[in-house]
Amino acid sequence: MVRRNSFRLPRHPASVGLARRRVRDHLADWGHAPGDLALDAALLLVSELATNVVRHGPHHEQEFEVAVTALADGSCFIEVSDEGRTGPRLRVADDLAETGRGLHLVEHIAAAWGVWSRGRHGKTAWALVVRDG
Repeated sequence: MVRRNSFRLPRHPASVGLARRRVRDHLADWGHAPGDLALDAALLLVSELATNVVRHGPHHEQEFEVAVTALADGSCFIEVSDEGRTGPRLRVADDLAETGRGLHLVEHIAAAWGVWSRGRHGKTAWALVVRDG
């Protein structure tokens, strides 16, 4: 069974923690227990992708969207969307120069990740977490 939930949050630093809690609650409801490595990885990825939107998203944008999908094999698919365009802010090298971590963590934790353009409607940064065992 595949389960998906999405929600919108204000583009504000406090929303990063809220996004993490909401994703944790959804994944827990869907069978991911505390201490589950896939759950921990998914929460870290949500934090990093949401932080990227809050710090570097379009200044005019009031909200961003977070979606979490639990796949039948226990893997998780995370999406964070905003109205910005794909560009240098989503390149690992730029983020490393700015913070030393950020998308570098995403690159190392996710089984796969990337950015989809939504044309004039912005972009979606996504990451896949594969459940071990």
